[in-house]
Amino acid sequence: MSDKEDRKQKKGNGDFSRRDFIKITGSIIIAAGFSSCYVIPVSGGYILVDPKKCQGCKSCMMACSIAHEGVVNLSLSRIQVIQNSFEKWPDDQKIEQCRQCANPLCVKICPVGALSVNPERGNIRMVDQQKCIGCKSCIEACPHPPGRAIWNFEERYSQMCDLCAETPYHWDEAGGGPDGKQACVEVCPVGAIAFTTELPIQEGDAGYKINLRGESWAELGYPTD
Repeated sequence: MSDKEDRKQKKGNGDFSRRDFIKITGSIIIAAGFSSCYVIPVSGGYILVDPKKCQGCKSCMMACSIAHEGVVNLSLSRIQVIQNSFEKWPDDQKIEQCRQCANPLCVKICPVGALSVNPERGNIRMVDQQKCIGCKSCIEACPHPPGRAIWNFEERYSQMCDLCAETPYHWDEAGGGPDGKQACVEVCPVGAIAFTTELPIQEGDAGYKINLRGESWAELGYPTD
C-alpha cells in the first residue's frame, strides 16, 4: 500500500473515535497553554502581494497547484485570489497567502506536531503530510481569515505555503525555498507578487499587502498610490 493510500485509509471520511477526540482535544489545550512561552525563530522568507496591481488572472494559483500537486486545481493552491463581483475596485478581489507568521499559532496548536519550523529549510513553517491527522486545528487557529492553511480535500490533510521548498514538480532543479524560486512570484505576469527575506510588519496587513506599482504602471493609466 502506498503512503497516499495509507493516509486515505487512516483518515477515511474524517471521523474520529471518542478516544481520538479526547486525545486531540487534550493536546490542543496543552498546546494552547504553552503557546505563550514557546519561542521559535522567524522564517527565512515571506510572500508579499499588491491586491491593487493584481489582475485576477489566477496564474499564481495554477502555478502553485502544478508545482506542488502536478495538476491544475485552484482549490489546491496555497495562495488564494478571492473575487467578489458585487464590490468595486479595489475591494472586488483579495490575495491571501500564508504569512509565515513570527508567532505561528498553527504550528503551536497542532496536536501531533505535523506543523513545524524546518531549520533545514530556513525555518519555514511547513506541514508534514505523513503526520497530519486531518483535525483542521491549524486552519481554525489561523487568526487571518480565511485560514491560510489549506485543506487538501483529495488527500485529506492540511497544507500551507512553504515558499516552494517542497515542490515535487518544480521546474527548476535548484527548487524553491528561501534560496530558490517561488512559483507564484515567477509566473505573475504583472509583478503583483514579491518575495522578501525581511520580516514584514506583523500588525494587520500593512506588511504583507504592499505597493508594487511603479512609473510604468502609471503610464498605463493606473493609480500608483
